[in-house]
Amino acid sequence: MPAPLHFSSATEADLPALNYLVNRAYRGEASEQGWTTEAHLLAGQRTDEADLRTQLQTPGVTFLLARTEAGELIGSVFLQPQADDLYLGMLSVEPTRQAQGIGRQLVAAAEEFARHQSCTGIRITVISVRQELLAWYERLGFRPTGETVDFPTDTRFGIPRQTEPLVLLVLRKVL
Repeated sequence: MPAPLHFSSATEADLPALNYLVNRAYRGEASEQGWTTEAHLLAGQRTDEADLRTQLQTPGVTFLLARTEAGELIGSVFLQPQADDLYLGMLSVEPTRQAQGIGRQLVAAAEEFARHQSCTGIRITVISVRQELLAWYERLGFRPTGETVDFPTDTRFGIPRQTEPLVLLVLRKVL
């Protein structure tokens, strides 16, 4: 059984630690310690503090943070109500702590958050070639919608390492 986590909403003061966590989880050498790395698909950073600040200041947006009992930030997730659904994105777990149930706890906390917002479902987007990640979300009850979204082309947040354009698949979980 994973250790209990403490959840809270991010504030401006959390942005440096949040930025560090997200970039460690997605890109670079540190990310390769976990199973959810995108380093083989994309070079460069995943985000920066300015981007996170802009997102945090967007009405309705919450970054839910997961901390250990000692206060260590080990996980986060971006949440934004969109019509009747909650969009869940940028799910990040400290690479050295992955495969310990932290991601599942974050998704469960996001589901609780969604219910409090009277949302009927949760939507996510996943890079189409991330088969292991798609399978993980499907085990959590997310199902492909048949919709796709073009991968963002802003190279400040990732430089593709392959010539084929990346596509995001939209998945949804009914609450």
